[in-house]
Amino acid sequence: MTIVADILKAKPDRAVHTIAPTATVFDAVKLMADKNIGAIVVVQGERIVGIVSERDYARKVVLLARSSKETPLSAIMTTEVLYVGPDQSSQECMALMTENRLRHLPVLENGKLIGVVSIGDLVKDIITEQKFIIQQLEQYISGQL
Repeated sequence: MTIVADILKAKPDRAVHTIAPTATVFDAVKLMADKNIGAIVVVQGERIVGIVSERDYARKVVLLARSSKETPLSAIMTTEVLYVGPDQSSQECMALMTENRLRHLPVLENGKLIGVVSIGDLVKDIITEQKFIIQQLEQYISGQL
């Protein structure tokens, strides 16, 4: 069983990108595009105050005809941020994401943001795990084990 810490280690870009709640929606979307990420954690100092995703942009800015260059992130960010710890399993993360219809989970260790896992990270991990199990079963069936 894979834990979140292992998933974070396997990510090619381990940098954690954050932005202030006073930044504009445009700034956040530009940063997400530049870093090729689908969500960004909003922090005030070291404290997480929200999270903003491409979905938030589409639903809370575009559909409401707001200006992305004038709207502060604080106006559209999700303030009740669910998070996981580095020792939680990929299955626990998947269950939390499915139950709450989330695509990104910040990872906190001792109250400090150390990463973000996405649904894509979890799916990739599950596929890798299943390929390994299939390979082991094939070797067992063929008598190679």
